[in-house]
Amino acid sequence: MQEAAIAVQAPLVSEQAEQPASSARLAFASFLMLFVELALIRWVAANNVFVTNATNFVLLASFLGIGIGFLNARATRDYVRWTPVALLVLVGFVLAFPVVVTTLKGANPYHGRGSMLALPQPLSLTIVFVLVVGVMVGLGQAVARIFVRFPPLNAYRLDIAGSIAGIVAFSVLSFLDQPPATWGAVVAIGLVVLLLPRARWWQIAAAAGVIVLLVLESLTPGQMWSPYNKLTIRNERVAGDPAMAVSANNIPYQNAVSLKAMRSGNPSYFYPYRHVTPASLGNVLIIGAGTGNDVAVALSEGARHVDAVEIDPLLLLRVGEAHAGHPYSDSRVSRHVEDGRAYLQGTHQKYNLILLALPDSMTALAGQSALRLESYLLTEQSLASAKAHLAPGGTFAMYNYYQPFLLSRYATTLQDVYHQTPCSEIQPGHSANRVLAVLTVHSGGPVANCATFWHGASLAPATDDHPFPYLQRAVIPDSFLKMLGLILLGSLLLIRLGGGRFTGMRSYVDLAFMGAAFLLLETKNITQFALLFGTTWFVNSLVFAGVLVAVYLAIETARHVRLPRPPVLYGALIASLALAWLVPQESLLDLPVVVRFLAAGALAFAPIFLANLVFAQRFADVHNSGTAFAVNLLGAMVGGALEYLSLITGYRVLLIVIGVLYGLAFITGLRRRPASLPS
Repeated sequence: MQEAAIAVQAPLVSEQAEQPASSARLAFASFLMLFVELALIRWVAANNVFVTNATNFVLLASFLGIGIGFLNARATRDYVRWTPVALLVLVGFVLAFPVVVTTLKGANPYHGRGSMLALPQPLSLTIVFVLVVGVMVGLGQAVARIFVRFPPLNAYRLDIAGSIAGIVAFSVLSFLDQPPATWGAVVAIGLVVLLLPRARWWQIAAAAGVIVLLVLESLTPGQMWSPYNKLTIRNERVAGDPAMAVSANNIPYQNAVSLKAMRSGNPSYFYPYRHVTPASLGNVLIIGAGTGNDVAVALSEGARHVDAVEIDPLLLLRVGEAHAGHPYSDSRVSRHVEDGRAYLQGTHQKYNLILLALPDSMTALAGQSALRLESYLLTEQSLASAKAHLAPGGTFAMYNYYQPFLLSRYATTLQDVYHQTPCSEIQPGHSANRVLAVLTVHSGGPVANCATFWHGASLAPATDDHPFPYLQRAVIPDSFLKMLGLILLGSLLLIRLGGGRFTGMRSYVDLAFMGAAFLLLETKNITQFALLFGTTWFVNSLVFAGVLVAVYLAIETARHVRLPRPPVLYGALIASLALAWLVPQESLLDLPVVVRFLAAGALAFAPIFLANLVFAQRFADVHNSGTAFAVNLLGAMVGGALEYLSLITGYRVLLIVIGVLYGLAFITGLRRRPASLPS
């Protein structure tokens, strides 16, 4: 998620005097715009699996819509008035035509509502993209119309304040596990307030319709919303005992079943315990504890203490509590709501058995290119960290429904880390293209009582710099290239139709390079903090807030200090990028958490601060803020496409791409004389 970039790249030009009565209105409009974007990114993906597979999809649509809105800051055409209707149509379409995975087998696992098949992927994604653009056009125009009434830097400060409020509000609602009905109420009421005093009955009715639809969705039996997932729980009986089937974001996720049902239907739960003795299970760590099945098995096999780590609090604290066997109520169990990699980095405990228990339960269909919750848990460096937490003679095991290449990748990784061939046990009865396999390795030698050691082809491990285990080869898949090409071409068409001619954009080419570079810079920071502190929603919120704080500091600096000439600012920016390159992020992992945070913050936010000084100096001199912003936004969309380069190169190389883009911005901006900012 790079949502904060929208606030960061707001225009700095105004020809009208500030109207004090509009200050709160501008901050509120900016708050609402960012809140809606965050809500759409989260909610649309939770209801449409196709969007989950398309990294940056809703973000790029939001960028495009806001850009067109700013192009129309002074236009007579009024997009704002239609925003409640556009939002109602979007919500209605997503709820009427969801994309659900009902099975992991068969040629077409995607279904819609009830027994209907899902709409074809190109059609579904096209409609969603256009509707998201339609919603964000109106919000972008609402912000732009007020923005141009203010002196540049004062307007920028208000925009940042509103954006910070939007991030904080959505983060608080996520912490409180609020469903879409609450988000919808905030947005719908906000839209009506934004339309006052000229709100019409049909606009109010459309806003009310949004609330009604989202309330109905939120009242779906067995559905709850954690900070990460829409969890849908279905009660059933397995082997005669009560059980629960859990889906997350419309994808089959986990089950909670009794020990009897596991022994009869899923004996793989017990495979790791073939290679250990009950007497050796003094301390067990289960990462991805989820609904509690693995905890129940560990206790039944003689574990004297279990640390159960799960990133999703509702899955651990509510769904797990409802497990028929009540494993989390046992006094031998300690529960930890935490990212698995972050837990390994923060604990000094040693374990006799460490188990990765379905941490990547949605691997079947989740996006290959997305940085997912478990991405940094399944890298070579992470598995080495787990090895360091094994007690002498300890055992490590991991299992899932693996595709053949994924089984080979993880087996290769374990072989590289432990210098031992892992034991590979496959539960019978599954399809040829996906098997339930358990990989077990012993820290002191070959695995005892192993009938079958892994003997497949070697496949390069995922690494902290290239955390894409589900990508079979380091390439950008053809489907992604086609999607990105269509998005960029469609965006040019929509900008032309909704915003006017391109004639005046050529003088702002440097701003396009800045937009692309900045989005990549923010992406790099998000991934860096995810590695150093965990891929939790709280860490992401802190990163977004940190970006905005860096921007605010840049604004204050620009307001009170006469900035150096562009070559000096660009030189400092490139130097900060070079420093970030020279300090490998993995070198920070062993630092104490406070020192690690300070070091990571300095490396991450110094380039952002300097980039915004460059941006402020250049943007203060533009003659047409709407056109300049559109070029900058289109550049940011190109940056979103360039992010896919990380599938080939890894994330670290993005620093070089960022440096090249800022170099191109400097070269193409040489013909312009920078504006003198106030001292």
